[in-house]
Amino acid sequence: MEESFKALEKYNFWNANVPQLGFLRTSYLDRILKYCNNKLIKVLVGQRRTGKSYLLRQIAQNLISTGTHPRNIFYLNKEYTAFDLVHNYIELENLVKYYRTILKPEGKIYLFIDEIQNIAEWERFVNSYSQDYTQDYEIFISGSNSKMLSGELATMLSGRYISFEIFPFSFLEYVSFTNQPTHRESYIRYMESGGLPELFALPDNETKRHYTSSVKDTVLLRDIIQRNAIKDPKLLEDLFKYIVNNASNLMSVNNIVNFMRSSGRKTTYDTVANYIGYIEDTFLIHKAERFDIRGKETLSGNSKYYCNDLAYKNYLFSCFGYGIGHKLENLIYLELRRLGYDVYVGVLPDREVDFVAKKADSLIYVQSTYLLLDEVTINREYDALKAIRDNYEKIVVSLDDSAFPQKDGIKHIQAWHLHTIE
Repeated sequence: MEESFKALEKYNFWNANVPQLGFLRTSYLDRILKYCNNKLIKVLVGQRRTGKSYLLRQIAQNLISTGTHPRNIFYLNKEYTAFDLVHNYIELENLVKYYRTILKPEGKIYLFIDEIQNIAEWERFVNSYSQDYTQDYEIFISGSNSKMLSGELATMLSGRYISFEIFPFSFLEYVSFTNQPTHRESYIRYMESGGLPELFALPDNETKRHYTSSVKDTVLLRDIIQRNAIKDPKLLEDLFKYIVNNASNLMSVNNIVNFMRSSGRKTTYDTVANYIGYIEDTFLIHKAERFDIRGKETLSGNSKYYCNDLAYKNYLFSCFGYGIGHKLENLIYLELRRLGYDVYVGVLPDREVDFVAKKADSLIYVQSTYLLLDEVTINREYDALKAIRDNYEKIVVSLDDSAFPQKDGIKHIQAWHLHTIE
């Protein structure tokens, strides 16, 4: 217990210590802080290395700067080997009790547990401490698996938590961090790199490639292979590679199975479906289902997948053909998700709309195109939106140097200004 407590002293805000806070991600910070000072459990989810730990520490620092005593902050990151002795919820609870005995904090205690899924039966701890009316606790947790709040836990905590998905750096965060102007050239540099925060501290493309590969390997090994007893790790890796190289194209599990078999791989529909599901669960990829615009319902069958970050494409699989239009479509998908939209692929009887984005009562249709080069291209992109017979907002997004005037009620937005639709 003393050894674990020494680790707490090292990584917490006590004794005038200020842990590394990193780049201030105000868009997330402002959103999360709106839900503070209540019993709601705040849950940060997202792929490894997207900055969840920094955000938790930024929240803690904000609490301190607004009057909370540093000793009322308890921060534990289960990724650190210093906390390897905390295996399960009982050992976590004993450590919290020991912390209270030694520091004797008065008033509300804020518990920050980072990568909590690495603590066995952690949900029992969270459920108990969030509902303990004899003690005043507020809980912030993070995890790298989308299923951490599914099933029994979701039922147990129903209505008592709020989750926030943390993505890699947005374009606005990228230009702020790198001190660049917001324009086409910087957007293309962002597109040709990626948004993983640590990339911007690395000196060259070779180092960035090694870093991106290590992130991918860590997620596949620790979050998928070890947790799910994967029998064919090579197939898992090949599936990830296939999806990255076909991102923004319609595909189905059957298509992928047939491709693997044609490449000499022995596999089954269920195995491929399960492995893709595991990759989705770790946030490496995102699935966009098709949406019947006229029938207002999702459709089974083919779907599109998008990378959580273009670094995987740019640094790991750059030798495969993948046009700038596909990269733009991937970035637009991610930005819509950052803005809080659920995103689908729009389907009409004789054509496709790139995105149907839904948020509460809001709905927008978005068409993505590299450049509006000529009248043929303009008509193709605008006609798909004109065919929609409702009054929801319709937008064409491109990389053109100049913004086009509104046409037939359809707006044109340059990709680096997409955040303004919020």
